[in-house]
Amino acid sequence: MKIAVIGGTGLIGSQVVKNLTAAGHEAVPHALSTGVNVITGEGVDDAVAGADVVVNLTNSPTFDDASPAFFQTSMDNLLAASAKAGVGHFVILSIVGVDQVPDLVYYRAKALQEDLLRAGKVPFSIVRATQFMEFVEPTMSWTSDEKTVRLPHTPIQPIAAADVAAAVSEVAAGAPLNGIRNIAGPEVFALDELGRITLKAKGDTRTIVIDDTAGLFAAVKGDVLTAPADAVIAPTRYADWLATR
Repeated sequence: MKIAVIGGTGLIGSQVVKNLTAAGHEAVPHALSTGVNVITGEGVDDAVAGADVVVNLTNSPTFDDASPAFFQTSMDNLLAASAKAGVGHFVILSIVGVDQVPDLVYYRAKALQEDLLRAGKVPFSIVRATQFMEFVEPTMSWTSDEKTVRLPHTPIQPIAAADVAAAVSEVAAGAPLNGIRNIAGPEVFALDELGRITLKAKGDTRTIVIDDTAGLFAAVKGDVLTAPADAVIAPTRYADWLATR
């Protein structure tokens, strides 16, 4: 199959292209660097022309009030081009629990992206993943100083980006789900606990302070970011992932 991977040069997209190519598909990466602009529409028609599947892995450059407009415009452009080109399957990557965190504008924006896909004319699949292991340190950096890192006690179930890419690749190569596949890592941690594990592994002597008002995940209530009952559980454990860094 010919598979257009929009956002195909990023953390997940580059691995999806590699996986699909290794499986014998014609996986073509598209991004701003290749002349495809999902906001202006430049290059979008050419990117999806002749594609059996479109995988959209583009992301808003910010998590703030600008994110809904990004997903509205990008999905409008990509879905219109895909319908016109006769694409048979459109795949996006979303977030486990995305529709259960109304206080986060970025999560509302991702839920909007899902709604736009469902309302479109192209058969679709939504892959919802838990938080990436690769995002733990950036998350810590938002609320840290030289001596402490403040984190909420939010339960999360981190998944390695390579496992996310494998799941997206599998879905892209299959029949449209016209629904959601949830994927998650094998372990649940409170975010502050995950912070302590991360600092210890790096030899970082800063102290983790539980602060349920700190950072993006302070808005999350309960365990909505952990795997639902139907989730596919990926194999990579956090300690093993850390050991390879």
